[in-house]
Amino acid sequence: MGGRLASKKKSGRTTLMDVARESGFSVSTVSLVLNEAPLSRYVAASTKAVVRETAERLGYRPDASARSLRSRRSETIGIMVFDISDPFCTLILKGIEETLSPTSYLPIIMDAHNEIKQFQRYLQMLLERRVEGLIVIANWLFVNINPLADLEREHIPIVLVGQQRHFGAMSSVIVDNEAGGYLALEHLHNLGHRDIAVIRGPVHLPDSGKRWAGMLKLAGEAGIKLRPEWTVDLPNVSDPNSGFAGGYRLMTDMLKRNERFSAVAAFDDMTAFGVIRALRQAGLRVPEDCSVIGFDDVPFAELASPSLTTIRQPMEEMGALAAEHVLKGIQAMNDEQPVVGEHRQMQPVLVSRESTMSRK
Repeated sequence: MGGRLASKKKSGRTTLMDVARESGFSVSTVSLVLNEAPLSRYVAASTKAVVRETAERLGYRPDASARSLRSRRSETIGIMVFDISDPFCTLILKGIEETLSPTSYLPIIMDAHNEIKQFQRYLQMLLERRVEGLIVIANWLFVNINPLADLEREHIPIVLVGQQRHFGAMSSVIVDNEAGGYLALEHLHNLGHRDIAVIRGPVHLPDSGKRWAGMLKLAGEAGIKLRPEWTVDLPNVSDPNSGFAGGYRLMTDMLKRNERFSAVAAFDDMTAFGVIRALRQAGLRVPEDCSVIGFDDVPFAELASPSLTTIRQPMEEMGALAAEHVLKGIQAMNDEQPVVGEHRQMQPVLVSRESTMSRK
């Protein structure tokens, strides 16, 4: 039989009919077995074994598009990233992928390149492809939630990572930014630093305000005075990766004013890298002359020289939890149950490395 099939089918995709012809069973029986349809329980085990062996030998692959049309399910999940070059995204995507890998769901990753119009266009494309769920990895440009309303109306489960929005049945996974700000300043205080400069995030960004609130809380408890002239904000710009340039420029300006602080708490790791560059160019050593702490624990933080002390967001776990939430929402939809929004706040962790030391 194999020879007859080979002579008739030199190329092209192996079909159910090919498997049926080769195995000697009807197309309907082969379809029941390979699609694991409910009625396949009535097919003899020996028949199933022959059909599956034949399909494997012929290299048969199910037609996902045809199966989707029959079941009205796409088994795809959209992953919307505002900027895939942002180091913040890397471990979150890893957590999402590892959680979805054992399932039948295929992630479709789309990069909006920090363009709101591109974000809206991709959302429409995901709707047209009938994704069953959506995970959005938000950065500081994600301030307008209205484009997601269309997906809410289509009853598509949505999970935000990095920002929290109480909107419909949307879920979110964030880090406790206030606790992180508290940890950062507490670390510097425990090392004996009292003259501390702070570079906050853009003023419109909720994460920045919460981290600052945590620092103020620790400062009040410890009796530290955070001087206004040593507290500056990153500009509101369209590129989230501009923290490096912003940290460099703001620190350079401070140093030109002959300010004398012993430590810097930066909004995030990229900002901290810019601060370290400015300190070095001014002839100051990190951490001997000035300690620096960041926030996020991006992959480069451990590899930098000096390695960066930072507040770690559990990004891989956040991605895994987001995937679990969206899968739970899809299951609720399949069971014709209401999708309930869940909001999880993960705890940050201090990672002490070479860029901070006790004040001499």
